[in-house]
Amino acid sequence: MKIDFVSDVSCPWCAIGLHALEQALDRVRADGISATLHPQPFELNPAMPPEGEEIVGHLTRKYGITPEQVAANTEAIRQRGASVGFTFGLGKRSRIWNTFDAHRLLHHAGLISPEAQRRLKHALLRAYFTLGQNPGARDVLWQAAAEAGLEAAEVDAVLSSDRHADAVRERELFYQQHGIRSVPAIILNERHLISGGQPVEVFERALRQVAALEG
Repeated sequence: MKIDFVSDVSCPWCAIGLHALEQALDRVRADGISATLHPQPFELNPAMPPEGEEIVGHLTRKYGITPEQVAANTEAIRQRGASVGFTFGLGKRSRIWNTFDAHRLLHHAGLISPEAQRRLKHALLRAYFTLGQNPGARDVLWQAAAEAGLEAAEVDAVLSSDRHADAVRERELFYQQHGIRSVPAIILNERHLISGGQPVEVFERALRQVAALEG
């Protein structure tokens, strides 16, 4: 089974959804259901400047909610993360950053192997949500690439140029043109869409249904 995981590294529900989906895949693997996971790019804030923006002000303005609601949502997200084994660092994140270079590096990793891309995705999610680091900063991208086992010379070639920029924009446009407006969006075999950071059981049921349907 092919799974396209459309997401952004600054999306908390994407971190939750990825971990829940992977746990669901572990559950169905014993029954002979296997899948290849392909992270795909989506920018929640494509116009975000390099210096980023203070997170509470950004969220209150973007979604029309109060700082108190932001705090309540943040705690709910922290609890959901903990339930699937992902740690949201309390008080670590103060800003939202531009993530385009992170997506360029993820695209590069995907050309190496799905597993390298998955490792990098996890490293970037940890950097931002657990450690509160800027996923667009070169030193953070370098560290995440090292954790993922990417070759240093190739990482340097990507980050010191605009390599893969057109490819990332093309993929982003593809999903936008196919109606993806929020993430995570999980697409099974390019036909079946699951939206949002669903519980493990929801992903497991969908995987089994698609596997049964498509043999």
